Amino acid sequence: MRSASSPEIPEVNPAPPLLVVLSGPSGVGKDAALAGLKKLDRAWHFAVTATTRAPRPGEKDGVDYIFLDTDTFLKMQERDELLESAQVYGRWYGVPRSQVRQGLRAGRDVILKIDVQGAATVRRLAPEAVFIFMMPGSMQELRGRLAHRMTETSPEMELRLRTAQQELAQVGQFQYRVVNQDNCLDQAVAEIDAIITAEKCRVTPRLVQFL
Repeated sequence: MRSASSPEIPEVNPAPPLLVVLSGPSGVGKDAALAGLKKLDRAWHFAVTATTRAPRPGEKDGVDYIFLDTDTFLKMQERDELLESAQVYGRWYGVPRSQVRQGLRAGRDVILKIDVQGAATVRRLAPEAVFIFMMPGSMQELRGRLAHRMTETSPEMELRLRTAQQELAQVGQFQYRVVNQDNCLDQAVAEIDAIITAEKCRVTPRLVQFL
């Protein structure tokens, strides 16, 4: 029997949904990490980015990206239907607000894969989001990944590598960093999963209120 002086255990409310921003340079493995996270079958909502670039082999519209023509994309931009948008390597990318709003309103943690430029925009709009920076084990590894996917010409690849060096210098703007070394994708996925789990255990939870 509990004595009258025993302290009460404080009530524990469910943690509010998180907005998790996964960012990093082109070719670092963000898409591969996202595919690994989906296999974990957590109660997460994966926001899908809209783009004007052509689909790569194996990519599915509405799953990997929302593929749009430039006119449709710019009209969405004019109507303020995009949380953020930017032109990267000559193509437009943007996150429909509905993709994020849908998950948060359903009480699910939203995973948002986005480039470093877009992450800076989201940071201004939603400072309480969780920002994870994914980086390669070395620039040589990054070069090898870009070369292996064979989707860029040599000048395009060199531009991406120069941009990657600038983006890597911004890692200090993020709360977490995950190193995706060659042949260690499972470890990177596990670390991202662990970060989200730890964030759900915060005594003072993050409250995303921008939507």
